[in-house]
Amino acid sequence: MALYNKIKWVLGILLVFILILITNLVDKNNFTRVKDSVVTIYEDRLIASDIVFEMFKLVKEKEVAAKLSDTTFYNHKNEMINASINDLVFRFENTKLTTKELSIFNDLKDNLESLKRAEKTFMESHYNTKSNPEALIAKINNNLDELSEIQLIEGRRQMSITKKALSTVELFTQIEIGILIFLAIVIQIIVMYKSN
Repeated sequence: MALYNKIKWVLGILLVFILILITNLVDKNNFTRVKDSVVTIYEDRLIASDIVFEMFKLVKEKEVAAKLSDTTFYNHKNEMINASINDLVFRFENTKLTTKELSIFNDLKDNLESLKRAEKTFMESHYNTKSNPEALIAKINNNLDELSEIQLIEGRRQMSITKKALSTVELFTQIEIGILIFLAIVIQIIVMYKSN
């Protein structure tokens, strides 16, 4: 085999190798995007959604106690619920927050602190309805509704990123297969072709 033919073969094989390497690097990047998106959906959306739901349940207990002026609740259970809410707030802070979500969350934290002060005043006034914390509870419920809505929107956005990355992987895989088939045919022609 002449030196020229050896160089052609080496270049042909090198071209196939480089092509496969490039498509694998593109696929790796897309799979990383899919992985990150799935992790974000789980850690920053599903868990956050669960935290919002748990907060909502605890705030509902406070709302019922405020409507009923439940002294037993305020004397025995309120501190435990406040501690649970604080824990949920801390956990929510550790998720990845969007700019809008951070703004609403900060408002929620301010409203929760105001609620604690209002509850203290409510208890000190011997459960006088004038100092009832129901208005703050309504604001907190609104904050929680908005945070819940953001979880759905961001979850959809992450799913869109995942679908786009997967469709890109599929496209590059089909292109790679087509090029490999084309190169296989070209190599067969070169091998079968007899030069004079």
